[in-house]
Amino acid sequence: MTYLMSDLHGQYDKYIRMLETIRFSDRDDLYVLGDVVDRGPEPMAILRDMSLRVNVFPILGNHDAVARIILSRLNTEITEENAGTQIDAEFLDAVRLWLSDGGSATLEDFRRLSPEEREDMLEYLGEFMPCDEIEAGGVRYVLAHAGIGHFSQWRPLSDYDPVDFIDGRCDYGRRYFPDRILVTGHTPTLHIDPAYEGRIWQGRGHIALDCGAGFGLPLGCLRLEDMREFYAD
Repeated sequence: MTYLMSDLHGQYDKYIRMLETIRFSDRDDLYVLGDVVDRGPEPMAILRDMSLRVNVFPILGNHDAVARIILSRLNTEITEENAGTQIDAEFLDAVRLWLSDGGSATLEDFRRLSPEEREDMLEYLGEFMPCDEIEAGGVRYVLAHAGIGHFSQWRPLSDYDPVDFIDGRCDYGRRYFPDRILVTGHTPTLHIDPAYEGRIWQGRGHIALDCGAGFGLPLGCLRLEDMREFYAD
């Protein structure tokens, strides 16, 4: 079976409960559509678990991308020779913004790792895909964290810049593909339709998976073969 979830935001307990709820096994595939880190207390535990499963496929979210850049620089030994390039005013501004947007939880969790574990987690974050395209139940799906910026129906996915998939907001009033479903996270479903607070939203060639787990709402998961929805509070 093929499962999709997104925007775990450090909620390890919800993530594990979800795997138990769907009875995730080696015969299944799970696609995680980004924002594994920030806000919640245990992002490294989620990353560690995901990295050990060959049938979990991570897609890059904006929080994951920013965390990897900042943690990579902070994890580098600062010397007199490289201090000017590793830490400057622009970088410090980026760190302050990241910390205020949930990064403090990720930084604290990262600091608890051994040096070897830190390198492993940074390497794994570097393996996240900007987007993916899959088929399940005879239906084709395009998977991206935020949507597709600078979209053209005839433009191959390989021609986009990675930032087009991880930033900005999807237009859920517009059908992007006539023959494929666009699946995204990033925008909590309550902002698409308040009636779907804490629930997966579908419509107009879209599936939106971010149920707001990072803000105390349930984590949602969708099984594509029968479109069954699962939730972990």
